[in-house]
Amino acid sequence: MSEPQSPFEKPTLDKDLEKFSFIEASTQFVMYKAAAPGLAVIFLALVAVFSTFFVPNNEVALVIVAATVMAGYMAMNIGANDVTNNVGAAVGAKAITMFGALAIAFVFEILGAFLAGRGVVDTIKGGIIQPGTISDSGVIIEIMLAALLSAAVYINAATWLNAPVSTTHSIVGSIMGAATAAAGMSAVNWTVIAQIALSWLISPILGAAIAIGFLWFIKETIIYADDKVAAARRWVPVLLAVMTGAFISYLVIILAGRFPGLNLYHASISGVSLGFASYFWLRGVVAKQSEGLDNRNQSLKVLFRLPLIFSAALMSFAHGANDVANAIGPLGAIVEATGIQTFARNLDAPYWVTAIGALGISMGLALYGPRLIRVVGSQITKLNPVRAFCVAMAAAITVIIASALGLPVSSTHIAVGSVFGVGLFREWYTANSARRREYILARAEPDELPRLLAARDQDDEDEDGGKQRDRGYRYLVRRSYLTSIMAAWLVTVPASGLLGALIVIILRTVI
Repeated sequence: MSEPQSPFEKPTLDKDLEKFSFIEASTQFVMYKAAAPGLAVIFLALVAVFSTFFVPNNEVALVIVAATVMAGYMAMNIGANDVTNNVGAAVGAKAITMFGALAIAFVFEILGAFLAGRGVVDTIKGGIIQPGTISDSGVIIEIMLAALLSAAVYINAATWLNAPVSTTHSIVGSIMGAATAAAGMSAVNWTVIAQIALSWLISPILGAAIAIGFLWFIKETIIYADDKVAAARRWVPVLLAVMTGAFISYLVIILAGRFPGLNLYHASISGVSLGFASYFWLRGVVAKQSEGLDNRNQSLKVLFRLPLIFSAALMSFAHGANDVANAIGPLGAIVEATGIQTFARNLDAPYWVTAIGALGISMGLALYGPRLIRVVGSQITKLNPVRAFCVAMAAAITVIIASALGLPVSSTHIAVGSVFGVGLFREWYTANSARRREYILARAEPDELPRLLAARDQDDEDEDGGKQRDRGYRYLVRRSYLTSIMAAWLVTVPASGLLGALIVIILRTVI
């Protein structure tokens, strides 16, 4: 007769089943990792077949098919790297699951590209390359092919290195390098390049400053208020109304590329009007949501969850409308240069070209997006719905301000700069806020009070005497990500430009 089994031991069958479950989960992970490249190749093959239905059966057919495959590859890399800016904060704040974020971004990226996709030929062909400097259509095709391939390869490498970079700057740098190699320095519109360089500095700093401003206001008026729920009823409707107005203005600015009659004035009027009107409705919604909530920070997260989902959807729509040009712009210029289809009359890309960009972005997001979504959403600094709300607000408002100033900005730089700003401000606020210290003292347990009072008095004495001491400063931002991401930003345009020039030289040697 066998001895009775210890209650602290698991039955043998259970342990064996756990091993099999672990092996099965590991196998599924490995299969997914292996399946993603295969699915990407299948998608590009389908893109090649799809493009054959829209090109004539002549000598330019192969060029168009090759350009279409490169545009699809570029679009997938945009989806893998750039779309994280739209949903990363919401996922990091746990306002939405990874699957839900992917589904929202997938749908709204496609809708944005089709319903509000911007004209691309003038921006890509005439904005970066000096008008009139290149008259040979063969050279235009050569430049755009090299630009597509070099930008896609650079973004692919950046994604593999977990570096969120600007896809706009990547394609701009690639066209700049390819045009310089093909037609000389005079072919590049250096004024546009200077504006882009200026945006490197302005957009992340402006995004960080706006995010910090909102987070400071929320901490001072709501988080450290004696009655958090009452403060939330007073101020959250105001914040959400500002968010509504900002995103309406943001959307109108994006739509202005599709409908030339719209401008910044219409965006401002629409945003202010609808934001003001929404306040009265939002006041009732917040009052109902706040019923029964406890007087603690955890309760505040409930009030910001739905706005974050809304912002993720709207930013995905705007991204699909705006940044799809980074993939299909060079393809559109190639299609026009071959003479098979012209669309210079209204600057709109053909629908089949737009479809490739929209589906490619969504495919890249589905296959590779989760990797950088985790970096932006949780690995730089810890986000909750309140902090993620500040990041989303900063992104929308920064785009509006930049549009008013006529500066080309990167959504990647804005979003990542805002995330870093929020984290660095939390570090400073935790160490230096007198309001926070008094709030903690007022709610401290009796046995903890003497120690906290002594620490506060020591801090005050150090400030008066001008001495410096370690106050237990908490680092809430990963410095390694800060340095690596900034390095990636600095090298994006020159690296993609050199790669574009190299590909032009190789093409001229081989062909």
